Amino acid sequence: MVVLGLARQGIALTQYFAEGGAEVVVSDLKPGEALVEARQALSDLPIEFVFGGHPPALLERADLLCLSGGVPADLPLALQAREQGITVTNDSQLFLEICPAPVIGITGSAGKTTVTTLVGRMASSQYEGTDSRAWVGGNIGRPLLTDLPNIGANDLVILELSSFQLELMTISPQVAGILNVTPNHLDRHRTMEAYTAAKKRILDYQSGDDIAILGREDPGAWALREEVRGRLISFGWSDPGQGEGTYLKDGSIHLRSGMNDMEIAAVGMVELRGEHNLLNVLASCAIAAAVDISPEAMVAGLRGFHGVEHRLEFVRSINRVDWYNDSIATSPERAIAAIKAFEEPLVLLAGGRDKDLPWGDFASLVRQRIEHLILFGEAAEKIARAIKSVPGPYKFKSFEICDGLEAAVQRASQVAEPGSVVLLAPGGTSFDEFKDFAERGAFFRALVEGL
Repeated sequence: MVVLGLARQGIALTQYFAEGGAEVVVSDLKPGEALVEARQALSDLPIEFVFGGHPPALLERADLLCLSGGVPADLPLALQAREQGITVTNDSQLFLEICPAPVIGITGSAGKTTVTTLVGRMASSQYEGTDSRAWVGGNIGRPLLTDLPNIGANDLVILELSSFQLELMTISPQVAGILNVTPNHLDRHRTMEAYTAAKKRILDYQSGDDIAILGREDPGAWALREEVRGRLISFGWSDPGQGEGTYLKDGSIHLRSGMNDMEIAAVGMVELRGEHNLLNVLASCAIAAAVDISPEAMVAGLRGFHGVEHRLEFVRSINRVDWYNDSIATSPERAIAAIKAFEEPLVLLAGGRDKDLPWGDFASLVRQRIEHLILFGEAAEKIARAIKSVPGPYKFKSFEICDGLEAAVQRASQVAEPGSVVLLAPGGTSFDEFKDFAERGAFFRALVEGL
């Protein structure tokens, strides 16, 4: 079998098949010297490597072609494999085919890592002191394929699924959550219709016995309610009426299930900034309810949860200026949510690489809310044009472009005033300067710690 892409998922696929006795060939577009760490992780396995391209000859001995998450499903070699009758799959498809435990799958344009982590905490609280275990993984950073021998039928798997993984899949988890569907990854999917179709696949193969969780506040997610084959549980601000779901009432999170209405927790328990994170908590409670996690376990999971790194992560305060890292904001929509989480005067660091997404709403909000705007990276000029094209007044005291993130941080430290917040919410990906958003966030933290 052949694995394309030597990132996390590619490594997991390779280990799984090689340890099972399969003959494995791994191919990556990068040269071998750029993948030393990945090769070392597989050094004790009998694997053939092909670097610098994906030659058609790879298919000569292949009976299975597995794609890592960053490899497009319409790659010429993948199309050729299908024409030859070779199955094209990925780690998530294989995992769902084999996993003995029930699986919760969580997707969305934003918030899925926070929700996956929080549901995992709630499930762990539910199973504390029992023989069952909650397994958290998938696109969140830990492929669970190699953990399959240890996963039991009475366990629970909480799996984050990206559109890249879903576009290949012909199987759905028993519980499927779609948090929101807003413009993202259009550089990969090309159209919003194709991107939405990829997200919708998490529902497409469910049965009448399965459960779907949808966000009522997001038009993209809520429009998919007609696609639900089984039970629907929703989440949003107001009472779901006749339907099941979570909502807010009198300063508390409530769950409506049939004729029952129960209070789960006070909103004051939520230690995450921003309305978008309160929606993430409502989503987590709705998903937890779908698998009969008790309100007590939901509260235990929520208690002390300060979020996931690189997601509105507080770094430090310097001379009464608070610095926040939201490197995960790789789309304008996510950057907008980050900006709205603050009422303080803002110094915004935005940029990176554009994903062919619209910047109009971001530009309008930035003109209204940002006192000092510092742009960096490949997308800087495009963002600047979008902001300048919006008519009307603006709040800027300064507006400039820097060569990279390090220069942007230095400039922010010079213009930030006591009582303000410096926010890294790029709106673009990190690939112009970094390996991924986590590397960008870690570099930002290091720069701020060094000020």
